[in-house]
Amino acid sequence: MRLLHALPVLLLTATLLPQAGGQVGVVPSRLIVIGFMGGNVRAGNLVHREALVARDLQQRYPLRLHAAVFANHDGQNALETVLHLLDASGNGQPNPQEKSAARIVIYGHSWGASEAVTLARRLDQLRIPVLLTIQIDSVEKSNEDDGSIPPNVREAVNFYQTRGLVHGRSSIAAMDPAHTTILGNFESSYRDHPISCADFPWFARMFMRTHIEIENDPSVWTKIEALIRTKMP
Repeated sequence: MRLLHALPVLLLTATLLPQAGGQVGVVPSRLIVIGFMGGNVRAGNLVHREALVARDLQQRYPLRLHAAVFANHDGQNALETVLHLLDASGNGQPNPQEKSAARIVIYGHSWGASEAVTLARRLDQLRIPVLLTIQIDSVEKSNEDDGSIPPNVREAVNFYQTRGLVHGRSSIAAMDPAHTTILGNFESSYRDHPISCADFPWFARMFMRTHIEIENDPSVWTKIEALIRTKMP
């Protein structure tokens, strides 16, 4: 299976427990946290908060979640990873009971935020629920729709800023408000309190300053981590 040769750097090996009939599978109640990097950033680049948050959550809560981070062009591998983690019976694909028991959070920055919504939409087609999607300065990718949250998502939140050459979507909306709660569209401004981006390339600091400031903003990521923790079993 191609997935087994292409798991991202920050995916923790699943904890295996014996199941009925002597089979081995993944504990279904664990939270699955999927992150997507922005721009052309590779998965696991620890200069970026998307990767740091996945690593830190996994280290602090190894028995309560599985965290993985992907480049934003690697949505297919992210989907296969989710399906693999849900497949507790080891049949190659999760069954309806395993799908309905899914506990999934998806987040991303920039193009990664667009890919987060796209992954949620692909899970919707498979009838797999998502507890929460988190978008950070979301920039829509070609042939994607980062503004409409599919009905399999229970809650969604959007953090954005409006300055600079690259800035995020200011509003997201539920495709079906009866099924999805938009927790808010929260704007950040760095005009009066700039955020250090010293470890980023010079061209990012020059041409995308505010776009990477929100990516590095500890106050934003404190809120994000708190939201993720509320979804842990």
